[in-house]
Amino acid sequence: MKSLLRKISRLRVLVIGDVMLDHYIWGDAQRLSPEAPVPVVEVDRDSYSAGGAANVALNLASLGAKATLAGFFGKDDAGQRLRGILTQKGIATIATPGTGATITKTRVLVRRQQLCRLDRESPQHDYHIDPALIDATFGKIIKQVDAVIFSDYAKGLLSEQLVAQVSTMARAHQVFVAVDPKPRRQLNFLQPDLLTPNRKEALQLAGIEQEPHRSFPAAVVCARIYERYRPKHLVITLSEDGMLLSHRGKAGRVVPTIAREVFDVSGAGDTAIAGLTLGLAAGATLEKAAHFANVASGVVVAKLGTATATPAEILAQQHGEK
Repeated sequence: MKSLLRKISRLRVLVIGDVMLDHYIWGDAQRLSPEAPVPVVEVDRDSYSAGGAANVALNLASLGAKATLAGFFGKDDAGQRLRGILTQKGIATIATPGTGATITKTRVLVRRQQLCRLDRESPQHDYHIDPALIDATFGKIIKQVDAVIFSDYAKGLLSEQLVAQVSTMARAHQVFVAVDPKPRRQLNFLQPDLLTPNRKEALQLAGIEQEPHRSFPAAVVCARIYERYRPKHLVITLSEDGMLLSHRGKAGRVVPTIAREVFDVSGAGDTAIAGLTLGLAAGATLEKAAHFANVASGVVVAKLGTATATPAEILAQQHGEK
């Protein structure tokens, strides 16, 4: 693991996707409002972190790689705060054009339990990048990185043309391409090196409507996704059941989860694609990259809120397995 971490520390990765500011309101509630049958939350403090594609970049940086993040940052307090968080972590940013507000998710937590979530975002077209600007925005940076991650949260920044143009540029420079998809966008991913849907997303990508309580049809799902998208590596994240590995449409082994405690799964998918991409881009086999990502995810889900894992935490977690 130490050798892999050393190789990762030399990698440069570009993340392109929907960036968000995660806002947490922490407090307590001991009475109902006289105005409506809802709890009155006495606010103790506020905290902020980077979410969505920005959390992928944070995970990459925390694991030791050099990360650059391309996404929309509004000209508002949320955008300024988000860029400040990223700058503090040494992440370079590329602000894509647009007219919307910075996407913000506010979670109200009472005694460490989420009471509700408040979302602020603009229509998808406000985050869309004019195709004429794609080459100028990404052409130079593509030549300087080892991997590109498309982080799609279905907010509008990623388009089929953007994915196609950037993927073509990446392949021309032998840059690894990874995709964390949102199937309802129905984007064509042009044979990515890595595709990382979760269980529900994998079913959607395969065009399968599964009845509740049925076992996951791994063989059929892997075969159909390969037929449609031709990913070199497919990793389906199965939450507490681990990761299903697939190569060339064949369902392979399931790498079991190693989390000892689970407090919050927020952002676990971001950690998974960051770890898998770094492992594979560093030359590890799919199985070794999946183990690395699983260890990192195990660290993250033991924390409350969107979080990251450090090399020291990963080594400590691995040592605890023995």
